[in-house]
Amino acid sequence: MPGTAPSSPSPSRRTVLATGTALGGALMVGGAAVPAQASAPATAPSAAPAVPVVHSPDDSWRIVLDDADLLWQKLPKTWYEGPYLGNGRLGSGIYAEPGATTTAVRFNVQHSEVQDHRPEFGSLFGLARLPIGHFTLEPTGTITGIELWMRLRTAELEGTITTSAGTLKLRAFVHSSSDVLAVEVTPSEGETGFRWVFHPADAISPRAGFQKPPAGYTGNPPATVEEHGGSSAAVQPLLAGGEHVTAWRERTRGDSRTLYVTVAHSHPRTTARDRALRTVTTASVLPYGLLATPHRAWWDRFYRKSFLSLPDARMQRFYWIQLYKTASAARKDAPVMATSGPWLEPTPWPNTWWNLNAQLEYWLIHGSNHLELDAITRSLSEFRDNLSKEVATPYRADSAGLPRTTDPHLINGGATAPVLGYGVGIPGQDPPTPEVGNLTWALHNVWLSYRHTMDESILRDTLFPLLRKAVNYYLHFLTPGADGRLHLPATFSPEYGVNAPDCNYDLMLLRWGCRTLLDSAKQLGVDDPLTARWQEVLAKLAPYPVDANGFMIGAGVPFAKSHRHYSHMLAVYPLYEVTGATADERALIEKSLAHWVGFEGALQGYTFTGAASMSALLGKGEDALKYLGQLMSRFIQANTMYKESGPVIETPLSAAQSLHDMVCQSWGGTIRVFPALPAAWRELTVHDFRTQGAFLLSAVREEGRTRWVRLTSEAGAPCVVRHGIEGPIEIRDQHGRPLRYEEVADGTVRIELRKGDSALITAEGDRPDLTIRPVTANATVPRWGLPV
Repeated sequence: MPGTAPSSPSPSRRTVLATGTALGGALMVGGAAVPAQASAPATAPSAAPAVPVVHSPDDSWRIVLDDADLLWQKLPKTWYEGPYLGNGRLGSGIYAEPGATTTAVRFNVQHSEVQDHRPEFGSLFGLARLPIGHFTLEPTGTITGIELWMRLRTAELEGTITTSAGTLKLRAFVHSSSDVLAVEVTPSEGETGFRWVFHPADAISPRAGFQKPPAGYTGNPPATVEEHGGSSAAVQPLLAGGEHVTAWRERTRGDSRTLYVTVAHSHPRTTARDRALRTVTTASVLPYGLLATPHRAWWDRFYRKSFLSLPDARMQRFYWIQLYKTASAARKDAPVMATSGPWLEPTPWPNTWWNLNAQLEYWLIHGSNHLELDAITRSLSEFRDNLSKEVATPYRADSAGLPRTTDPHLINGGATAPVLGYGVGIPGQDPPTPEVGNLTWALHNVWLSYRHTMDESILRDTLFPLLRKAVNYYLHFLTPGADGRLHLPATFSPEYGVNAPDCNYDLMLLRWGCRTLLDSAKQLGVDDPLTARWQEVLAKLAPYPVDANGFMIGAGVPFAKSHRHYSHMLAVYPLYEVTGATADERALIEKSLAHWVGFEGALQGYTFTGAASMSALLGKGEDALKYLGQLMSRFIQANTMYKESGPVIETPLSAAQSLHDMVCQSWGGTIRVFPALPAAWRELTVHDFRTQGAFLLSAVREEGRTRWVRLTSEAGAPCVVRHGIEGPIEIRDQHGRPLRYEEVADGTVRIELRKGDSALITAEGDRPDLTIRPVTANATVPRWGLPV
């Protein structure tokens, strides 16, 4: 039941043959029938009629997405307040021009591939992402009012800017599959003289605004603006060779003027200018509407891969905005998100961070069924050779690691500038030691991608070989103690500030890594010579250091001050190595969680998303919602962005994963439906939620009870589900025929499903409406953005 602890497996088992009236297999989604598998459902074999399906008159996705649109009736003044557009590479944040808030609106132009290439100055200066510049939309009159809408369904900004001279109606988008920003402006008679002005930024690491640069480091020379037959290009040369180029062109059609903008980057060759000019010339041939057509189709396909509706209107809107944000910031073939995604702003963190940020940014892609955005798996595979170069020379032959920060190619620069970079730490060296476990944690994301797809190529080609090297690095330093256990010398727990032997961050990742290697070798049929060593580590590794307050940082180092990270609790979440399966384990989790969040002062947004997900693990839906409520009230900004001394985007995205954890969990080989819902969420609908084992889950909760659950198998993996339906149940396949199942615990069943098969679980004799539709909100709430 929602809000209760997971039940313990029952020692008794019985096999059941479901009985009752046959039920047809098609779900109704927003008025359209969706087959349970690729082929059409067959006619139910029973003579009894199938349960009628009520057709919703409206499209479910249109309803929830239109409801989630952000609204600005006041001019946003910062990135944290304004609209944002993007496609994983090109990004634009929109807000008032600082110092000219009534005379100009800024459209930032940034690109996730644009970086410096001077590794001798480290990842934060010499390999940092570089700012590009911005356009100002400058009306004839002064700005007196606005109404702007961020239309999630089409990923377009539209609305009206009112000035003392008239109005500017605008619509804008960053193309989903081409690096083009298009902004169409239709002025009233008094505003026909509006203009666009491009302002190139200084091509220097944003870190320079927060920390003194290293000796010898300077910014790149200024950009030069050129004219090329109706197009303009700002050419930014780089001291390390290469360039990045912003090209733009304006076209007038009828009463409207459309600005087309693109960015290209090249290193070490200077080919970006030609590519940028070709792109903007080709795009400008198409009027706004024609250019937007494939863009809108892409976003429509994107959203329809899953569906979630819950009665908390503000939280539901927040969730769909995070899906929009993720698809605006990520693509499988784009760089792994930097801390601010593609929207680079002044920041001390101008690169990708691997001791928490990148992992949290991508968690939500699994449950929401968006593996097409998985840049982590692709990047770790593509640039794996660089991972061995980031550990010290004596260990490179058989080991690999991931520094705290890297550029898109997973290069840190620490090898040439060890003082300036954050190379992989050497256990036992003097503090402060950069982290050792970041690669293992990043590979947990890869493991999640494997488990949610059961794509064996991920396991064979990326996870197993890289995890083997990550674990090998630890094996160099493990030593037996007088207690017969294997121990680690001092390492660093992000970002507590004190080194500790037997650091929980590393012990937890090492134990998970060895267990995963053994499971993977078995799955792949690999007879690995290190098998016995991995087994020895699992048998003899030092236990996690704990004290009266729960998990410690490490041996001899208690958790004794306010700290935003939950690195010392990774075994609880997200690794699910300690799950509360026993009373003692549960008490340890509860004690550790309370102690961690009990220290105010340094807590940040992702403190509360971690606490929410840990509470969801324990089945505490009310606590999970409470922690998310604190996140919303204390940290989330008007446009759902987030800041810690600068722009960072992992926290809102991880909050969406916390919602996933409340709605469905699938760790440990069991799918748990609605495991941690608060009492107020009496109605809930989820559709095509992806779980471990490569199952697609659809389920509906009505009047505080789970009404029905459907699972479709994509891989034929073992299917064990804690369905949450009270009393006797029936399980039927996609044709309405009874399915055999085995009760393995109270409310938990094992179902035999082949690849492509579906199972519908209902209460015995129940014939529910299978329409997928939004639930009714409990209350009316303001939109996100800046509504009046």
